[in-house]
Amino acid sequence: MAVDQVPLSEQAFSLGPAQYGDPVTHPETPVPVRAWVHNRTGHHLVDGAAVAWTKTAVRVRYTDEHGREGFAWVWANAVTRPR
Repeated sequence: MAVDQVPLSEQAFSLGPAQYGDPVTHPETPVPVRAWVHNRTGHHLVDGAAVAWTKTAVRVRYTDEHGREGFAWVWANAVTRPR
């Protein structure tokens, strides 16, 4: 079953390569996280998974309030691991 993707107009803003830097680590298994993402309507706390990271940023696969999947690079301090 395919998962709907967040439409382009509603996607979270993402850091660019010059911001998140190198090297990029890709885990074998994504790590569950909660993250603050920012889109055109504001900041949102989302549940998701860290699918890659650098020293300063994390690429988060998240689910929006409508159950759609999105991806965004965010600053590392915007991400926490649930307890």
